[in-house]
Amino acid sequence: MILLETIHGPRDLDGLSKEQLPQLAADIRRFLVREISKTGGHLGPNLGVVELTIAIHRVFHSPTDAIVFDTGHQSYVHKLLTGRQDFSKLRSFDGLAGYPQRSESEHDIVESSHASSSLSWADGISRAFEMTGQTDRHVVAVVGDGALTGGMTWEALNNISDDNTRRLIIVVNDNGRSYAPTIGGMARFLNTVRTRAAYRDAYLTSQKVFDKLGAPGRAMYRGVRGGLHGFLSRVTNNEALYSNLDIKYIGPIDGHDVHAMEEALAQAKGYGAPVIVHAITQKGKGYDPAVQDTADQFHAVGQIDPETGESVEEAGAASWTSVFADELLRLATENDRIVGITAAMLRPTGLHKMAERFPARVHDVGIAEQHAVTSAAGLAFGGLHPVVALYATFINRAFDQVLMDVALHKAGVTFVLDRAGVTGPDGPSHHGMWDLAILQVVPNIRLAAPRDSVRLREELAEAVAVEDGPTVLRYPKGTVGLEFEAIRRLDDGVDVLQEATQQDVLIVTVGPMAALGLDVADRLAAQGIGATVVDPRWVVPVPRSIITLAAAHRIVVTIEDGIRVGGIGTRIRQDLREAGVDTAVTELGLPDQFLDHGTRAQILERVGLTPQAIARDVVAMVLGSKIPIARPLPADHTDTGAIQVTRRD
Repeated sequence: MILLETIHGPRDLDGLSKEQLPQLAADIRRFLVREISKTGGHLGPNLGVVELTIAIHRVFHSPTDAIVFDTGHQSYVHKLLTGRQDFSKLRSFDGLAGYPQRSESEHDIVESSHASSSLSWADGISRAFEMTGQTDRHVVAVVGDGALTGGMTWEALNNISDDNTRRLIIVVNDNGRSYAPTIGGMARFLNTVRTRAAYRDAYLTSQKVFDKLGAPGRAMYRGVRGGLHGFLSRVTNNEALYSNLDIKYIGPIDGHDVHAMEEALAQAKGYGAPVIVHAITQKGKGYDPAVQDTADQFHAVGQIDPETGESVEEAGAASWTSVFADELLRLATENDRIVGITAAMLRPTGLHKMAERFPARVHDVGIAEQHAVTSAAGLAFGGLHPVVALYATFINRAFDQVLMDVALHKAGVTFVLDRAGVTGPDGPSHHGMWDLAILQVVPNIRLAAPRDSVRLREELAEAVAVEDGPTVLRYPKGTVGLEFEAIRRLDDGVDVLQEATQQDVLIVTVGPMAALGLDVADRLAAQGIGATVVDPRWVVPVPRSIITLAAAHRIVVTIEDGIRVGGIGTRIRQDLREAGVDTAVTELGLPDQFLDHGTRAQILERVGLTPQAIARDVVAMVLGSKIPIARPLPADHTDTGAIQVTRRD
């Protein structure tokens, strides 16, 4: 990898000969396989954009020219070419982020990894350059991995096509896939471009003819290739896709031919108006295990054997996703009214199992969360019960549809939010930490947070039985962990996990934070403080028994892995005040900040959600040295020096 080691910034590419570029591409692929096999990360997407990214950085001058990636997980090659070649702690605390990050480099612009936003960014940046007289600056938007299935992309294209004076280049990285094969009519059209015999045969035949002429023939072929692409586009009607947008179209280009990509990009750069460059690439290019992986071509991997592609991670307990997948399939087998919907997350959310058994009852709408939710409202109106499975971070994109199309119409729709709370290595835009605060303001919504696999199955069955409004089930990323049985269940469904004869502290835990709450209770007991630990199961609306229990305790502590502002703790405090209960409440959760990447444990420790930190603060509140202060002990209280604790786990 000697050649890669000489690249410390984009302009180092200028000195490379055309013969050296394939060597650099090979170096980069070896580097990616070697390093990502150790750390895990997005391997397949980056193997597919090696030549494309080299060509972009040779033709354009970052950061003077702005380069925007959509989605950001295909930016690893960009990181390498802009001087970031230490991947030893990729997506780990104090290491490189898995997406562009401004704090890492001036070459990174858009940090969010939510797809289909790049063209709106590019529209705004290019308008700003034009309005401020920076006419020598270009904007390059790399749209790929299914981003064209998102409606926001087409909203942006509509505006870009109405103003044809800006220096804006849209590179369509067309690999036919997002996580899995890309869904929809747009994908079908692009697929015909990739496979149409008229294009393929003419392209390959011409290449073979010129190759037979040796080096002079290949030189001649490169010289006429630009014209050939234009001719083939007209013959095969590829421009029909963009004909109504009034944007110049160049392509399709072999995205793994760096010389062809350079020629196309140079032509686009010199055009002086918005241009679409259509590059056809292969996800996982150059690494057989990725290419042969039919599921997602190694979209994202954990630690693997670089030779075989096999996982080297130890098999652990069942994941939250797999438990949901199995239970939904069971429920769907019993109830033919259940249908599944997702937005380009079929396998990652576990809906693939139902899709394999009942393909006509599962709909992947592509990267279109808003459409998915409103379509679900329509399905409910038609007599079905839709289960919309998304990552928690992506429900943010469809809030208006949840509010106005589902809740207002009292549609029986169940939302299953995977990767809720702190997710870890994918960083700020992937933490599912806003869902509880955002969704609980929706009238008549019901929110459930299972603490373990038993409760996940139980609460999913309860959710799909609700037909008069939206229900939400949310759970974190990773393995499920231990099961915590209740010592008793109250009439309104609240589970009591532990209780003491001395009612000092009521600990209300949300979902898997039950383990943390029980640990805190044990530490309080060691200090002579009695604690009751409860899991509401359904956290919104707040169960009546939580109000009753709060009134009987000196202080309430809520623990959740969503943001504190407007979180479940806030809701409980408000409901207590409305009920005339003056017990103090301390709401523990995530700060209203964008949290960096790292392991879940590292992030929770960073924000103070550890048993040691919580127990220390609660002891101070009970003793009256920290606000909020616990109510005084009753006048007839006698300290026996011992607390009897009942707990079953």
